[in-house]
Amino acid sequence: MAGRQGRVGFRLGEGSTTESRSLELMETTIAVARASGMDEWERGQLPNFLACNFLAVFLAENAKWDEIGRGIINEGDGRLANRVSKEGRRASSMAAAAFLLRSLHFSPSKLCNTPHEKSHRSAYLLRKMMKGPIRRSQAVAAYNSDGNGDLEGDKKQSSFSPFGFVTDNPSSRSAIQLPESPAEDGNVGQMLYRIEDKGRDYGSYVESGNLRWFVRETGSSSQRGIILFIHGAPTQSYSYREVMSQMSGAGFHCFAPDWIGFGFSDKPQPGYGFSYTEEEFHKEFDKLLDMLNINSPFFLVIQGYLVGSYGLTWALRNSDKVSKIAILNSPLSVQSSLPSLFQKLRIPLFGEFTCQNAIMAERFIEAGSPYVLKMEKADVYRLPYLASSGPGFALLEAARKANFRDILNRITTGFSSANWSKPILLAWGASDKYLPISEAEAFQKTNPEAIQLKVIEGAGHMPQEDWPEKVVEALRRFL
Repeated sequence: MAGRQGRVGFRLGEGSTTESRSLELMETTIAVARASGMDEWERGQLPNFLACNFLAVFLAENAKWDEIGRGIINEGDGRLANRVSKEGRRASSMAAAAFLLRSLHFSPSKLCNTPHEKSHRSAYLLRKMMKGPIRRSQAVAAYNSDGNGDLEGDKKQSSFSPFGFVTDNPSSRSAIQLPESPAEDGNVGQMLYRIEDKGRDYGSYVESGNLRWFVRETGSSSQRGIILFIHGAPTQSYSYREVMSQMSGAGFHCFAPDWIGFGFSDKPQPGYGFSYTEEEFHKEFDKLLDMLNINSPFFLVIQGYLVGSYGLTWALRNSDKVSKIAILNSPLSVQSSLPSLFQKLRIPLFGEFTCQNAIMAERFIEAGSPYVLKMEKADVYRLPYLASSGPGFALLEAARKANFRDILNRITTGFSSANWSKPILLAWGASDKYLPISEAEAFQKTNPEAIQLKVIEGAGHMPQEDWPEKVVEALRRFL
Protein backbone atom coordinates (compact mmCIF):
# COMPACT_ATOMS: atom_id res chain seq x y z
CA MET A 1 0.00 0.00 0.00
CA ALA A 2 2.96 2.31 0.48
CA GLY A 3 3.10 5.20 -1.93
CA ARG A 4 -0.19 4.40 -3.68
CA GLN A 5 -2.46 7.38 -4.13
CA GLY A 6 -5.90 7.11 -2.51
CA ARG A 7 -4.97 4.44 0.02
CA VAL A 8 -4.36 5.04 3.68
CA GLY A 9 -2.43 2.70 5.95
CA PHE A 10 -1.52 2.54 9.62
CA ARG A 11 1.98 2.95 11.01
CA LEU A 12 1.83 0.28 13.67
CA GLY A 13 4.72 -1.06 15.71
CA GLU A 14 5.10 -4.82 15.97
CA GLY A 15 3.19 -6.06 19.01
CA SER A 16 2.28 -2.54 20.13
CA THR A 17 -0.78 -1.64 22.18
CA THR A 18 -2.02 0.40 19.25
CA GLU A 19 -1.95 -2.58 16.92
CA SER A 20 -3.61 -4.89 19.41
CA ARG A 21 -6.42 -2.40 19.94
CA SER A 22 -6.87 -2.00 16.21
CA LEU A 23 -7.10 -5.73 15.65
CA GLU A 24 -9.42 -6.07 18.63
CA LEU A 25 -11.70 -3.51 17.04
CA MET A 26 -11.68 -5.41 13.76
CA GLU A 27 -12.33 -8.75 15.47
CA THR A 28 -15.29 -7.25 17.30
CA THR A 29 -16.64 -5.96 14.00
CA ILE A 30 -16.33 -9.37 12.36
CA ALA A 31 -17.88 -11.09 15.39
CA VAL A 32 -20.94 -8.84 15.25
CA ALA A 33 -21.24 -9.50 11.52
CA ARG A 34 -21.25 -13.24 12.09
CA ALA A 35 -23.78 -12.93 14.89
CA SER A 36 -25.99 -11.03 12.47
CA GLY A 37 -25.96 -13.89 9.95
CA MET A 38 -23.37 -12.22 7.73
CA ASP A 39 -20.63 -14.85 8.00
CA GLU A 40 -21.01 -15.59 4.27
CA TRP A 41 -21.14 -12.11 2.74
CA GLU A 42 -22.11 -12.93 -0.80
CA ARG A 43 -22.32 -9.78 -2.84
CA GLY A 44 -19.23 -8.21 -4.32
CA GLN A 45 -15.91 -7.78 -2.60
CA LEU A 46 -14.77 -5.48 0.19
CA PRO A 47 -11.84 -3.53 -1.27
CA ASN A 48 -8.82 -3.01 0.95
CA PHE A 49 -8.78 0.70 0.28
CA LEU A 50 -12.41 1.14 1.37
CA ALA A 51 -11.90 -0.60 4.70
CA CYS A 52 -8.60 1.15 5.31
CA ASN A 53 -9.88 4.62 4.46
CA PHE A 54 -13.06 4.20 6.45
CA LEU A 55 -11.28 2.98 9.56
CA ALA A 56 -8.66 5.69 9.21
CA VAL A 57 -11.28 8.43 9.33
CA PHE A 58 -13.15 6.71 12.14
CA LEU A 59 -10.07 6.30 14.30
CA ALA A 60 -8.92 9.86 13.64
CA GLU A 61 -12.17 11.27 15.02
CA ASN A 62 -12.41 9.30 18.24
CA ALA A 63 -10.46 10.57 21.22
CA LYS A 64 -9.85 7.10 22.66
CA TRP A 65 -7.94 6.25 19.49
CA ASP A 66 -6.05 9.51 19.37
CA GLU A 67 -2.66 7.86 19.23
CA ILE A 68 -3.76 5.79 16.24
CA GLY A 69 -5.22 8.82 14.52
CA ARG A 70 -1.85 10.52 14.68
CA GLY A 71 -0.34 7.51 12.95
CA ILE A 72 -2.54 7.72 9.87
CA ILE A 73 -0.39 8.35 6.81
CA ASN A 74 -0.31 7.40 3.13
CA GLU A 75 2.01 4.47 3.75
CA GLY A 76 2.26 1.53 6.09
CA ASP A 77 2.02 -2.22 6.16
CA GLY A 78 -1.77 -2.34 5.60
CA ARG A 79 -2.02 -5.25 8.03
CA LEU A 80 -5.50 -4.21 9.17
CA ALA A 81 -6.83 -3.90 5.65
CA ASN A 82 -5.48 -7.33 4.75
CA ARG A 83 -7.24 -8.74 7.79
CA VAL A 84 -10.53 -7.23 6.59
CA SER A 85 -10.07 -8.64 3.11
CA LYS A 86 -9.27 -12.10 4.44
CA GLU A 87 -12.16 -12.27 6.90
CA GLY A 88 -14.75 -10.44 4.84
CA ARG A 89 -14.03 -12.22 1.55
CA ARG A 90 -16.87 -11.43 -0.83
CA ALA A 91 -18.54 -8.65 1.14
CA SER A 92 -20.49 -5.97 -0.65
CA SER A 93 -18.84 -2.57 -0.28
CA MET A 94 -22.16 -0.92 0.53
CA ALA A 95 -23.34 -3.64 2.89
CA ALA A 96 -20.04 -3.75 4.70
CA ALA A 97 -19.95 0.03 5.05
CA ALA A 98 -23.49 0.15 6.44
CA PHE A 99 -22.61 -2.60 8.88
CA LEU A 100 -19.44 -0.82 10.03
CA LEU A 101 -21.29 2.46 10.52
CA ARG A 102 -23.87 0.80 12.74
CA SER A 103 -21.65 -1.62 14.67
CA LEU A 104 -19.12 1.09 15.53
CA HIS A 105 -21.88 3.52 16.62
CA PHE A 106 -20.35 6.00 14.20
CA SER A 107 -21.93 9.31 13.20
CA PRO A 108 -21.97 9.38 9.37
CA SER A 109 -22.47 13.14 9.30
CA LYS A 110 -18.89 13.52 10.55
CA LEU A 111 -17.40 11.09 8.09
CA CYS A 112 -15.16 13.57 6.33
CA ASN A 113 -14.78 16.35 8.87
CA THR A 114 -11.14 15.59 9.59
CA PRO A 115 -7.77 17.24 8.84
CA HIS A 116 -7.21 14.40 6.38
CA GLU A 117 -10.36 15.10 4.39
CA LYS A 118 -8.66 15.73 1.06
CA SER A 119 -6.81 12.45 1.20
CA HIS A 120 -9.94 10.44 1.90
CA ARG A 121 -11.85 10.68 -1.34
CA SER A 122 -13.24 7.18 -1.00
CA ALA A 123 -14.60 8.04 2.44
CA TYR A 124 -16.37 11.04 0.94
CA LEU A 125 -17.88 8.90 -1.79
CA LEU A 126 -18.89 6.37 0.85
CA ARG A 127 -20.87 9.00 2.75
CA LYS A 128 -22.84 9.95 -0.38
CA MET A 129 -23.34 6.33 -1.39
CA MET A 130 -24.61 5.24 2.00
CA LYS A 131 -27.51 7.63 2.62
CA GLY A 132 -30.19 4.95 2.26
CA PRO A 133 -28.46 2.17 4.26
CA ILE A 134 -27.46 4.70 6.94
CA ARG A 135 -31.09 5.73 7.42
CA ARG A 136 -32.10 2.11 7.80
CA SER A 137 -29.32 1.32 10.28
CA GLN A 138 -30.07 4.43 12.35
CA ALA A 139 -33.74 3.45 12.54
CA VAL A 140 -32.70 0.03 13.79
CA ALA A 141 -30.43 1.57 16.41
CA ALA A 142 -33.27 3.76 17.70
CA TYR A 143 -35.63 0.82 17.81
CA ASN A 144 -33.19 -1.44 19.66
CA SER A 145 -32.40 1.28 22.20
CA ASP A 146 -36.05 1.16 23.33
CA GLY A 147 -35.57 -2.41 24.45
CA ASN A 148 -38.11 -3.79 21.99
CA GLY A 149 -35.73 -5.66 19.74
CA ASP A 150 -37.06 -9.17 20.35
CA LEU A 151 -39.71 -10.12 17.84
CA GLU A 152 -42.02 -13.10 18.04
CA GLY A 153 -40.91 -16.06 15.98
CA ASP A 154 -37.43 -14.67 15.50
CA LYS A 155 -35.76 -15.28 18.85
CA LYS A 156 -32.93 -17.30 17.40
CA GLN A 157 -31.66 -14.35 15.38
CA SER A 158 -29.54 -11.50 16.58
CA SER A 159 -31.45 -8.41 17.68
CA PHE A 160 -29.34 -6.37 15.27
CA SER A 161 -29.37 -6.81 11.53
CA PRO A 162 -29.10 -3.58 9.52
CA PHE A 163 -30.16 -5.37 6.35
CA GLY A 164 -33.29 -7.05 7.74
CA PHE A 165 -35.00 -4.00 9.21
CA VAL A 166 -36.94 -1.18 7.65
CA THR A 167 -39.17 1.52 9.02
CA ASP A 168 -42.71 2.36 8.06
CA ASN A 169 -44.48 5.68 8.46
CA PRO A 170 -44.69 7.09 11.99
CA SER A 171 -48.10 5.55 12.60
CA SER A 172 -46.36 2.19 13.01
CA ARG A 173 -43.75 3.65 15.39
CA SER A 174 -41.62 0.53 15.17
CA ALA A 175 -39.01 -1.20 13.08
CA ILE A 176 -39.99 -4.42 11.40
CA GLN A 177 -37.75 -7.43 10.89
CA LEU A 178 -38.90 -9.45 7.93
CA PRO A 179 -38.78 -13.26 7.93
CA GLU A 180 -35.94 -14.81 6.01
CA SER A 181 -36.79 -15.93 2.50
CA PRO A 182 -34.76 -18.35 0.37
CA ALA A 183 -35.27 -15.98 -2.55
CA GLU A 184 -33.72 -12.95 -0.85
CA ASP A 185 -30.23 -13.86 -2.04
CA GLY A 186 -31.43 -15.58 -5.20
CA ASN A 187 -31.83 -14.44 -8.78
CA VAL A 188 -34.56 -12.32 -10.33
CA GLY A 189 -36.69 -15.37 -11.10
CA GLN A 190 -36.68 -16.45 -7.46
CA MET A 191 -37.55 -12.92 -6.33
CA LEU A 192 -40.45 -12.78 -8.79
CA TYR A 193 -41.73 -16.11 -7.47
CA ARG A 194 -41.71 -14.63 -3.97
CA ILE A 195 -43.57 -11.42 -4.81
CA GLU A 196 -45.58 -12.12 -7.98
CA ASP A 197 -48.93 -12.34 -6.15
CA LYS A 198 -48.46 -9.18 -4.11
CA GLY A 199 -50.06 -5.78 -4.55
CA ARG A 200 -53.33 -6.57 -6.30
CA ASP A 201 -55.55 -5.48 -3.41
CA TYR A 202 -59.15 -4.73 -4.50
CA GLY A 203 -58.11 -5.02 -8.15
CA SER A 204 -59.36 -6.64 -11.35
CA TYR A 205 -58.75 -6.27 -15.08
CA VAL A 206 -60.98 -4.21 -17.35
CA GLU A 207 -60.84 -4.63 -21.14
CA SER A 208 -61.06 -1.35 -23.02
CA GLY A 209 -60.64 -1.67 -26.77
CA ASN A 210 -57.32 -3.40 -27.39
CA LEU A 211 -55.95 -2.49 -23.97
CA ARG A 212 -56.36 -4.03 -20.56
CA TRP A 213 -56.44 -1.80 -17.49
CA PHE A 214 -55.87 -2.92 -13.93
CA VAL A 215 -58.44 -1.13 -11.78
CA ARG A 216 -58.86 -1.20 -8.00
CA GLU A 217 -62.40 -0.81 -6.72
CA THR A 218 -63.91 -0.50 -3.25
CA GLY A 219 -67.48 0.21 -2.23
CA SER A 220 -70.51 -0.19 -4.49
CA SER A 221 -72.63 1.83 -6.91
CA SER A 222 -75.36 2.22 -4.30
CA GLN A 223 -73.13 4.52 -2.26
CA ARG A 224 -73.32 8.29 -2.20
CA GLY A 225 -70.63 9.32 -4.66
CA ILE A 226 -67.77 8.17 -6.87
CA ILE A 227 -64.12 9.00 -6.19
CA LEU A 228 -61.55 8.37 -8.91
CA PHE A 229 -57.93 8.21 -7.73
CA ILE A 230 -55.14 9.03 -10.21
CA HIS A 231 -51.50 8.09 -9.52
CA GLY A 232 -48.32 9.68 -10.84
CA ALA A 233 -45.09 8.32 -12.36
CA PRO A 234 -43.23 6.08 -11.77
CA THR A 235 -45.65 4.52 -9.24
CA GLN A 236 -49.07 2.85 -9.42
CA SER A 237 -52.56 2.82 -7.91
CA TYR A 238 -51.32 0.55 -5.09
CA SER A 239 -50.42 3.73 -3.19
CA TYR A 240 -54.15 4.47 -2.67
CA ARG A 241 -55.16 1.08 -1.21
CA GLU A 242 -55.47 2.31 2.41
CA VAL A 243 -57.23 5.55 1.49
CA MET A 244 -59.68 3.70 -0.78
CA SER A 245 -60.54 1.17 1.90
CA GLN A 246 -61.31 3.87 4.45
CA MET A 247 -63.18 6.13 2.03
CA SER A 248 -65.47 3.29 0.93
CA GLY A 249 -66.14 2.68 4.62
CA ALA A 250 -67.24 6.31 4.78
CA GLY A 251 -69.80 5.71 2.04
CA PHE A 252 -67.97 6.36 -1.25
CA HIS A 253 -67.56 4.19 -4.34
CA CYS A 254 -63.84 4.29 -5.17
CA PHE A 255 -61.86 3.48 -8.33
CA ALA A 256 -58.10 3.65 -8.87
CA PRO A 257 -56.71 2.55 -12.25
CA ASP A 258 -53.10 1.89 -13.15
CA TRP A 259 -52.32 4.08 -16.15
CA ILE A 260 -51.46 2.21 -19.35
CA GLY A 261 -47.74 1.47 -19.12
CA PHE A 262 -47.74 1.45 -15.31
CA GLY A 263 -48.42 -0.99 -12.50
CA PHE A 264 -50.37 -4.06 -13.62
CA SER A 265 -52.04 -2.51 -16.69
CA ASP A 266 -50.91 -3.30 -20.24
CA LYS A 267 -47.56 -1.92 -21.41
CA PRO A 268 -47.78 -1.91 -25.21
CA GLN A 269 -44.63 -1.33 -27.18
CA PRO A 270 -44.39 2.35 -28.16
CA GLY A 271 -45.86 2.91 -31.61
CA TYR A 272 -47.83 -0.34 -31.62
CA GLY A 273 -51.29 0.48 -30.32
CA PHE A 274 -50.27 3.22 -27.90
CA SER A 275 -47.96 6.21 -28.34
CA TYR A 276 -47.63 7.42 -24.69
CA THR A 277 -48.54 11.00 -25.54
CA GLU A 278 -50.83 13.19 -23.44
CA GLU A 279 -53.58 12.94 -26.07
CA GLU A 280 -53.33 9.15 -26.14
CA PHE A 281 -53.56 8.89 -22.35
CA HIS A 282 -56.65 11.15 -22.35
CA LYS A 283 -58.35 9.21 -25.15
CA GLU A 284 -57.88 5.84 -23.47
CA PHE A 285 -58.91 7.26 -20.10
CA ASP A 286 -62.23 8.39 -21.61
CA LYS A 287 -62.79 4.87 -22.93
CA LEU A 288 -62.08 3.42 -19.50
CA LEU A 289 -64.67 5.69 -17.86
CA ASP A 290 -67.24 4.40 -20.36
CA MET A 291 -66.34 0.80 -19.53
CA LEU A 292 -66.73 1.54 -15.81
CA ASN A 293 -70.11 3.22 -16.44
CA ILE A 294 -68.96 6.43 -14.76
CA ASN A 295 -71.32 8.96 -16.30
CA SER A 296 -72.27 11.41 -13.57
CA PRO A 297 -69.85 14.02 -12.19
CA PHE A 298 -67.37 12.47 -9.75
CA PHE A 299 -64.71 13.47 -7.24
CA LEU A 300 -61.17 13.37 -8.63
CA VAL A 301 -58.07 12.78 -6.48
CA ILE A 302 -54.70 13.29 -8.21
CA GLN A 303 -51.10 12.93 -7.09
CA GLY A 304 -47.67 12.97 -8.68
CA TYR A 305 -45.66 13.78 -11.77
CA LEU A 306 -46.22 13.14 -15.48
CA VAL A 307 -49.36 10.95 -15.69
CA GLY A 308 -50.54 12.66 -12.51
CA SER A 309 -50.29 15.96 -14.39
CA TYR A 310 -52.20 14.38 -17.27
CA GLY A 311 -55.02 13.80 -14.80
CA LEU A 312 -55.14 17.54 -14.14
CA THR A 313 -55.06 18.49 -17.83
CA TRP A 314 -57.84 15.94 -18.46
CA ALA A 315 -59.92 17.66 -15.77
CA LEU A 316 -59.39 21.03 -17.47
CA ARG A 317 -60.73 19.59 -20.73
CA ASN A 318 -63.63 17.80 -19.01
CA SER A 319 -64.69 20.12 -16.22
CA ASP A 320 -68.34 19.08 -16.66
CA LYS A 321 -67.44 15.52 -15.57
CA VAL A 322 -65.78 16.61 -12.32
CA SER A 323 -67.52 17.96 -9.22
CA LYS A 324 -64.50 18.51 -6.95
CA ILE A 325 -60.74 17.92 -7.20
CA ALA A 326 -58.26 17.00 -4.47
CA ILE A 327 -54.59 17.43 -5.39
CA LEU A 328 -51.91 15.64 -3.37
CA ASN A 329 -48.36 16.90 -3.97
CA SER A 330 -48.24 17.43 -7.71
CA PRO A 331 -46.25 19.95 -9.78
CA LEU A 332 -48.42 23.02 -10.34
CA SER A 333 -46.24 25.64 -12.04
CA VAL A 334 -43.25 26.00 -14.33
CA GLN A 335 -41.18 26.75 -11.23
CA SER A 336 -41.85 23.22 -9.90
CA SER A 337 -38.69 21.17 -9.62
CA LEU A 338 -38.24 18.19 -11.90
CA PRO A 339 -36.77 15.20 -10.03
CA SER A 340 -33.49 13.85 -11.35
CA LEU A 341 -35.21 10.62 -12.47
CA PHE A 342 -37.13 12.44 -15.21
CA GLN A 343 -34.07 14.46 -16.19
CA LYS A 344 -32.04 11.27 -16.60
CA LEU A 345 -34.78 9.61 -18.65
CA ARG A 346 -34.58 12.42 -21.20
CA ILE A 347 -30.84 11.92 -21.81
CA PRO A 348 -30.15 9.76 -24.90
CA LEU A 349 -28.76 6.31 -24.07
CA PHE A 350 -28.49 7.11 -20.36
CA GLY A 351 -32.27 7.09 -20.17
CA GLU A 352 -32.39 3.57 -21.62
CA PHE A 353 -30.23 2.33 -18.75
CA THR A 354 -32.07 4.35 -16.10
CA CYS A 355 -35.52 3.06 -17.06
CA GLN A 356 -34.48 -0.55 -16.46
CA ASN A 357 -33.58 -0.02 -12.82
CA ALA A 358 -35.92 -2.41 -10.98
CA ILE A 359 -35.81 -0.40 -7.74
CA MET A 360 -36.44 2.92 -9.49
CA ALA A 361 -39.98 3.44 -8.15
CA GLU A 362 -39.24 2.63 -4.52
CA ARG A 363 -36.11 4.82 -4.56
CA PHE A 364 -38.15 7.66 -6.07
CA ILE A 365 -40.72 7.35 -3.28
CA GLU A 366 -38.11 7.19 -0.53
CA ALA A 367 -36.18 10.15 -1.96
CA GLY A 368 -39.29 12.31 -1.69
CA SER A 369 -40.26 11.12 1.77
CA PRO A 370 -38.81 11.24 5.29
CA TYR A 371 -39.51 7.51 5.66
CA VAL A 372 -38.30 4.21 4.26
CA LEU A 373 -40.74 1.75 2.71
CA LYS A 374 -41.45 -1.59 4.31
CA MET A 375 -40.03 -4.40 2.22
CA GLU A 376 -43.48 -5.80 1.39
CA LYS A 377 -44.47 -2.40 -0.02
CA ALA A 378 -41.20 -1.96 -1.90
CA ASP A 379 -41.77 -5.40 -3.45
CA VAL A 380 -45.00 -4.22 -5.08
CA TYR A 381 -43.49 -1.05 -6.51
CA ARG A 382 -40.55 -2.94 -8.02
CA LEU A 383 -42.59 -5.92 -9.28
CA PRO A 384 -43.62 -4.47 -12.68
CA TYR A 385 -40.04 -3.39 -13.41
CA LEU A 386 -38.72 -6.83 -12.44
CA ALA A 387 -41.29 -8.74 -14.47
CA SER A 388 -40.39 -7.21 -17.84
CA SER A 389 -38.66 -4.33 -19.57
CA GLY A 390 -42.05 -2.99 -20.71
CA PRO A 391 -42.80 -0.63 -17.79
CA GLY A 392 -39.36 0.93 -18.00
CA PHE A 393 -39.61 1.66 -21.70
CA ALA A 394 -43.19 2.91 -21.26
CA LEU A 395 -41.98 5.39 -18.65
CA LEU A 396 -39.06 6.35 -20.88
CA GLU A 397 -41.36 7.03 -23.83
CA ALA A 398 -43.86 9.01 -21.76
CA ALA A 399 -41.13 11.13 -20.13
CA ARG A 400 -39.51 11.97 -23.47
CA LYS A 401 -42.78 12.91 -25.15
CA ALA A 402 -44.00 15.10 -22.29
CA ASN A 403 -43.63 18.85 -22.67
CA PHE A 404 -43.41 19.62 -18.97
CA ARG A 405 -43.28 23.39 -19.36
CA ASP A 406 -46.37 23.49 -21.58
CA ILE A 407 -48.28 21.11 -19.29
CA LEU A 408 -47.53 23.12 -16.17
CA ASN A 409 -48.34 26.41 -17.89
CA ARG A 410 -51.78 25.05 -18.80
CA ILE A 411 -52.35 23.81 -15.24
CA THR A 412 -51.44 27.17 -13.69
CA THR A 413 -53.59 29.12 -16.13
CA GLY A 414 -56.48 26.68 -16.28
CA PHE A 415 -57.09 26.55 -12.53
CA SER A 416 -56.72 30.29 -11.96
CA SER A 417 -59.66 32.33 -10.69
CA ALA A 418 -60.41 33.57 -14.19
CA ASN A 419 -60.98 30.05 -15.55
CA TRP A 420 -62.01 27.71 -12.72
CA SER A 421 -64.68 27.92 -10.01
CA LYS A 422 -65.17 24.37 -8.72
CA PRO A 423 -63.75 23.47 -5.28
CA ILE A 424 -60.15 22.26 -5.10
CA LEU A 425 -58.39 20.83 -2.06
CA LEU A 426 -54.60 20.86 -1.80
CA ALA A 427 -53.78 18.10 0.70
CA TRP A 428 -50.04 18.66 0.85
CA GLY A 429 -47.36 16.56 2.53
CA ALA A 430 -45.21 19.11 4.36
CA SER A 431 -42.04 16.99 4.16
CA ASP A 432 -42.01 16.54 0.39
CA LYS A 433 -38.38 16.65 -0.82
CA TYR A 434 -39.44 17.46 -4.40
CA LEU A 435 -42.30 19.94 -3.98
CA PRO A 436 -42.13 22.17 -0.89
CA ILE A 437 -45.21 23.61 0.80
CA SER A 438 -44.48 26.97 -0.84
CA GLU A 439 -45.58 25.36 -4.13
CA ALA A 440 -49.08 24.77 -2.75
CA GLU A 441 -49.25 28.20 -1.11
CA ALA A 442 -48.39 29.95 -4.38
CA PHE A 443 -50.97 27.91 -6.28
CA GLN A 444 -53.69 28.71 -3.75
CA LYS A 445 -53.11 32.43 -4.25
CA THR A 446 -54.02 32.11 -7.93
CA ASN A 447 -57.61 31.18 -6.99
CA PRO A 448 -58.23 31.73 -3.26
CA GLU A 449 -62.03 31.47 -3.60
CA ALA A 450 -61.95 27.93 -4.99
CA ILE A 451 -58.73 26.48 -3.58
CA GLN A 452 -58.24 25.49 0.05
CA LEU A 453 -54.99 24.17 1.53
CA LYS A 454 -54.63 21.41 4.11
CA VAL A 455 -51.06 20.76 5.25
CA ILE A 456 -50.35 17.14 6.20
CA GLU A 457 -47.54 17.28 8.72
CA GLY A 458 -45.06 14.43 8.65
CA ALA A 459 -45.97 13.28 5.14
CA GLY A 460 -43.69 13.42 2.12
CA HIS A 461 -44.25 13.38 -1.65
CA MET A 462 -46.86 10.62 -1.41
CA PRO A 463 -49.02 11.48 1.62
CA GLN A 464 -51.43 8.66 0.74
CA GLU A 465 -48.55 6.25 1.42
CA ASP A 466 -46.95 8.06 4.37
CA TRP A 467 -50.07 9.11 6.31
CA PRO A 468 -53.26 7.61 4.77
CA GLU A 469 -55.28 8.38 7.91
CA LYS A 470 -54.60 12.11 7.60
CA VAL A 471 -55.40 12.07 3.89
CA VAL A 472 -58.72 10.34 4.60
CA GLU A 473 -59.57 12.90 7.26
CA ALA A 474 -58.86 15.76 4.85
CA LEU A 475 -60.86 14.14 2.03
CA ARG A 476 -63.88 13.40 4.21
CA ARG A 477 -64.10 17.00 5.37
CA PHE A 478 -63.70 18.27 1.82
CA LEU A 479 -66.07 15.86 0.07
